[in-house]
Amino acid sequence: MEGFIDFIGMFIGQLQSPTLAFLIAGMIIAALNSQLRIPDAIYQFCVFMLLMRIGLNAGIGIREANIVDMLLPIVFCIILGIGIVLLGSITLARLPGIRKDDALATAGLFGAVSGSTLMAGMMALEDEGVFYEAWVPALYPFMDTPALVTAIILANLYLNKGKNGTGTKVAIWPIIKESLQGMAVTALLLGVALGLFTRPEGVFEEFYDPLFRGFLTILMLVLGMDAYMRLKELTKVAQWYIAYAIIGPVVHGFIGFGLGYIAHLLIGFSPGGVILLAVIAASNSDISGPPTLRAGIPTANPSAYIGPSTGVGTPVAIGICIPLFLALGKVVFDF
Repeated sequence: MEGFIDFIGMFIGQLQSPTLAFLIAGMIIAALNSQLRIPDAIYQFCVFMLLMRIGLNAGIGIREANIVDMLLPIVFCIILGIGIVLLGSITLARLPGIRKDDALATAGLFGAVSGSTLMAGMMALEDEGVFYEAWVPALYPFMDTPALVTAIILANLYLNKGKNGTGTKVAIWPIIKESLQGMAVTALLLGVALGLFTRPEGVFEEFYDPLFRGFLTILMLVLGMDAYMRLKELTKVAQWYIAYAIIGPVVHGFIGFGLGYIAHLLIGFSPGGVILLAVIAASNSDISGPPTLRAGIPTANPSAYIGPSTGVGTPVAIGICIPLFLALGKVVFDF
């Protein structure tokens, strides 16, 4: 009962936080047909700034951390990214009225990582004063890229089998290369590299870190407006996608929490790290994933995977999963 009360309190608090408040505000002004628009160049700049901040902080943390401690969480992230796609291929892909390439694209998006949800999770932990290893955000690409690559490979295998009657060889390296060259992953890895091999503490503390929360609110406002527009697209596809977008983040988050707890027992992974791993697992890509999947699985219907992800999955991950796993962490680790 105490854990449930904690969850309700954190959920209400999350509704009042700038992160979710700006997301909801964006949905409201879009519903009112407001002419407010955030230029795409500004949006892309905000995304770059946010990911650079995360990357720099992670790189600095990695430089000061024991690399051996990161190995198990990295392995778990790879398992999560691939496993979530495989789980989608045997659940969502087998439901009536669902095209397999659409389902695999959706599973790939939910197996990948949302930069905005990751940022929101970090902010929630910092607001609660919960410690997590500074290198945890650097786990982002170790889940994101395997998920997208796995979804694209499985979809291409399926499509090639449908055309030829048998499976044909799929070129894996070009798919991996395209994922790594995506704007989000590139910015994050650039930040990690600069934080790891240089001394950017001054520019980090004076420029990137102070602007972090402000840029995040702009990002959430844009995502809110986009989420409302995408909600309309859900009427064009099977309602199973809505159920998947609601249930998937919670299930994936529990799997992530379980793996994080194993890492806690084996290597002393911090409670905050466990919670953040669950949040990463619960998230679904809203930056790097859609363009990567659009190019990698061109036959998939964007309404089938982008609408549920942005319109339902992201609000569920931010509004429900973050307070849920914060409350669960408080119960499990008694902090």
